[in-house]
Amino acid sequence: MTLPDCLSADRAGGAVDQSVTPRFAPLLRAAKLIGASGEYLCIVRDVSETGVRLRLFHPLTGERRLALEATAGERLPVERVWEREGEAGFRFVQPIDVTHFIAEAGPYPKRPIRIGVDRPARIRSAGASASARIHDLSRQGARIVTDYHLAIGQTLQIECDALPHVEATVCWRERPSYGLVFRQLMSLEDLAVRAFRMQPGQAA
Repeated sequence: MTLPDCLSADRAGGAVDQSVTPRFAPLLRAAKLIGASGEYLCIVRDVSETGVRLRLFHPLTGERRLALEATAGERLPVERVWEREGEAGFRFVQPIDVTHFIAEAGPYPKRPIRIGVDRPARIRSAGASASARIHDLSRQGARIVTDYHLAIGQTLQIECDALPHVEATVCWRERPSYGLVFRQLMSLEDLAVRAFRMQPGQAA
């Protein structure tokens, strides 16, 4: 039997249940892993009914059980089987429908991956400065919380120890939360590494 690459014995470094379903599909799609220690951007390389192989941008924490979330918001419990050289293999706690997974069907409309963070920052606009907290981060923008009143369409600068100098525009508001769109798109790798450094317990 040919096993899916995501759960192959040579990658896992040990024996693998021979009942694993061989059906798998190659992909190249952004997703995120969610655990007690934080959220982490990854790329789905291939998927089967029983497992998935992910590209990582940094080593994972010691957690073995996490959840995998794609762009439609569905969370699938997974268990880590192996991790090596920027990749990791996970086994789904319950077998999945591969066609459903590939179609990215889920409870919410598809949107860019957002990584949950909690980091202090300063915002500056028109000579004024105020404190804020960054609560999620994507390639295109961020959600911040601040007591300072901002207007839709207002431009500002964000200063944060884990981010470069960022210019952004306010695109929505539900005070005290505001949605920002960045002037410059962030690469996937840059987002992954910076969001990792903004997770609890990580150095800036």
